[in-house]
Amino acid sequence: MAVTQQLARIPEGYLAACRQSAAASSDRDPHWDPPAYDVLDLDWAPALLKRVGEVAGLEAVHRDALRQATDGDTALDLGFLNTHPHAIAPFGDVPTGLAASQVARVSELLGQIDMPLLLAALPADERDAASLIGQVGSITGGLRAYLLQHFNALRDFYLDAAKRHLLVVLWWD
Repeated sequence: MAVTQQLARIPEGYLAACRQSAAASSDRDPHWDPPAYDVLDLDWAPALLKRVGEVAGLEAVHRDALRQATDGDTALDLGFLNTHPHAIAPFGDVPTGLAASQVARVSELLGQIDMPLLLAALPADERDAASLIGQVGSITGGLRAYLLQHFNALRDFYLDAAKRHLLVVLWWD
């Protein structure tokens, strides 16, 4: 089973209800079950996307936004989502998250990133490009297509979350 990055966009009230449920439940069950349309599986793309930004010389503010979009922040107390036997991140660290204001800022900055331009800065040879950004093995459909698809999904996910004033919770599963 592959461990992949998961993101969920949720209203603040949903997170509060999950926290309350975990506190009231004898087995600390938060009843975490965001709708499938509000969950994004980024596969293993986060580290590769961040590395493309570094290699291609992406400005620091945009690199930080990409980092925040895929790493979250520890300011939100999400430890209750990582309690056995109901842990949502059984293979990784405690889930992280971004408040609605952070989501809005990250969304704005992701919208300014020209990923095709960054991908064009990689070596033309697929193996050389993969080696440069730390990708081991081949990716069906090609490295650039994979990264562009996942970046676009991430950007669109945050755009929708920002429009709806939602929080984003991130974890590895």
